Amino acid sequence: MRGRRVKQAGMFSYLSTEDRIPRDHPLRTIRPVVDDVLSAMNARLTRLYAREGRPSIPPEQLMAALILQALYGVRSERLLMEQMNYNLLFRWFVGLSPDDKVWDASSFSKNRDRLLAGDVFQDFLRTLLAHPKIAPLLSDDHFSVDGTLIEAWAGHKSFRPKDGSGDGDNFHNEQRTNATHESTSDRDAKLYRKAAGKEAKLCFMGHALIENRHGLVVGGCVTQANGTAEREAAEKLIKQRKRRRKGRVTLGADKAYDAGAHIARLRRLGVTPHVAQNQSKTKTGKTRKSAIDGRTTRHPGYSASQICRKAIECVFGFGKQHGTMRKAKLTGLDHVASVFDVNLIAYNLARLPKLLAA
Repeated sequence: MRGRRVKQAGMFSYLSTEDRIPRDHPLRTIRPVVDDVLSAMNARLTRLYAREGRPSIPPEQLMAALILQALYGVRSERLLMEQMNYNLLFRWFVGLSPDDKVWDASSFSKNRDRLLAGDVFQDFLRTLLAHPKIAPLLSDDHFSVDGTLIEAWAGHKSFRPKDGSGDGDNFHNEQRTNATHESTSDRDAKLYRKAAGKEAKLCFMGHALIENRHGLVVGGCVTQANGTAEREAAEKLIKQRKRRRKGRVTLGADKAYDAGAHIARLRRLGVTPHVAQNQSKTKTGKTRKSAIDGRTTRHPGYSASQICRKAIECVFGFGKQHGTMRKAKLTGLDHVASVFDVNLIAYNLARLPKLLAA
């Protein structure tokens, strides 16, 4: 029998938002962890706000909304507020009842800037990794590191001579370098090319450190783009993790990290470099000599690290698929770094349902 189409909607609903979310939905695993982390950060968040004045958007709800934006790849905050208006799943995760008014997109962006100005999301990541459900999943011995380019929210026409010279928008046949030019719309962005033959772009460089047991991100940062940024960031990130352990640890990386000085510094830190050997040809046709020799490559752990380090591409693929690591729609190194941190947090949270169910 064919059912009838009823056009008149009911005036009242007798089901709560909690009842409308499926029991096996992945966000049901993620939400309690996020709530625990935000509760632990209560004192840290309180210090960001004045004691008097108009109430702001609760920072706990604001951070939860930003995590949702990264998880679901919502391309703008205006669209996020639109989704929040009618999406009961989003309302439930953030903590809004069906009758609560959704925030204005401009107000949301202004309140967001308060959080992006500090290291709030770095604190969130550290607190998340210390959570009782997540800490046992982490390895303290074996890590992998890699970097990726984040295209800046600045056009080539904004890259002009520092001394104010130049012919306006006509930069053809003009030699432009970071030493003589800078972007007028984002001074932290640098002109950089990923490889020979590739186009140069105004960009930043994001770096992530993962542990090799379950591929969870344990550290990350954003730097200006240059030829040594990846190696310098790798030393900084592994040094922070090395404080947790007295013995040696291993660090897997691709052949871009195969530089003698970098390898020597890692060894002085007590880190065994499981770096891919760079034995490519030079311009003169000679084979480069790798800083990694048979004393390292003969061990089975080296081969294992080469397999595990490829998992870090999933971290960057997650962000680039959702757009937040493809182009940073903010200016300034600190703001871009905070957006990058949100992606790292969302990546870890997205992996939780399967890891905790195993």
